Amino acid sequence: MLKRYFIFLKSTGISPYIWTVLSILPFYFIFLSSPSTIEIVFGVILTVSFFVLYRIAYISKGWSIYLWSSILISISIIMTIQFSYVYFAFFNAYLIGNKKNRVTFLTLYIIHLVITTISINLTIIFQEDFMIKQLPFVVITWISVILLPFSIHSRNERGQLEEKLVDANKRISDLVKLEERQRIARDLHDTLGQRLSLIGLKSDLARKLITKDPEQAQNEIRDVQQTARTALNEVRKIVSQMRGIRIKDEIIRVKQILLAAQIEFECDQELTLTNVSLLTENIVSMCLKEAVTNVVKHSKATTCSISFHQTNHELIINVKDNGIGCTPKENFTKGYGLIGMRERLEFVNGSLDVINQNGTTIIMKVPIDVKQIEKE
Repeated sequence: MLKRYFIFLKSTGISPYIWTVLSILPFYFIFLSSPSTIEIVFGVILTVSFFVLYRIAYISKGWSIYLWSSILISISIIMTIQFSYVYFAFFNAYLIGNKKNRVTFLTLYIIHLVITTISINLTIIFQEDFMIKQLPFVVITWISVILLPFSIHSRNERGQLEEKLVDANKRISDLVKLEERQRIARDLHDTLGQRLSLIGLKSDLARKLITKDPEQAQNEIRDVQQTARTALNEVRKIVSQMRGIRIKDEIIRVKQILLAAQIEFECDQELTLTNVSLLTENIVSMCLKEAVTNVVKHSKATTCSISFHQTNHELIINVKDNGIGCTPKENFTKGYGLIGMRERLEFVNGSLDVINQNGTTIIMKVPIDVKQIEKE
């Protein structure tokens, strides 16, 4: 217990000692300035009453703040004029500075400053010799009455903002965890969905070729086995390492699935990306995978083209097919995975547009954050 007390004193610095001295000083001033016993008793009662009411005022709320603060300011004025003790103004300044309501703070601040200034001047006039001896300390007290409440009020507001910032960071952390869990769920779904689609296509092809071309059918079955192993490895990697997927690697997989679906793949330009983060590439790769899966499953297309265009500020990816397309109302309501794609892109401040004209064109746009690249 004693050790904890000394640790507390060490963390608070010399502030407790200053307040202790200021709490003892009024009794010294009372005995020094009062020739009669009645005045001494009166001064002691005022001092004790001040500290009792100070505690009440510190924890009070609502209209009672004004009542107790007014009584404390009145006691401070009486002590200043009667006993030349101006240092209760320190206590009042500290009390006013800790009031959170801005209207209450400003009202009490102005009242306290004006009344303290008047009482100090009156004391100097009526007790010139005694006040001149402690004039430097009186000036320091008056300056403190001006600056201390604002300093404490600003510190408290900063503390409240820091608490709100901590809460906000905690909420952001929780949201990031939730988003990450959702992303993992989508990634697993999309990865398994693509591989299982490829397995289904190759299985159907092998079934058709088993009588016409048994050797080719065996090759397709081997591809099915290899695809199944690849899917298992990808799931393990996603779960254990959560490594990112590069767009170049995804393009290779896209070629495979389109070839298996007997859809012609067009991508004339060589893919060269600069200043694109791994996070952005991973999200774009997943969206690209989902878009191509939609082409295979729903479009009935014979060709699919993918193009990339990079500017200084964004990366634009177009996935176009010559299939049957769909109406705008069906885009995000028929379970084509477009909602998941849009959610992924919005996570990196990207956007998704779908154009149904001579097939379907999916336009994905993601901003390029150079600062993020440098940090990574």
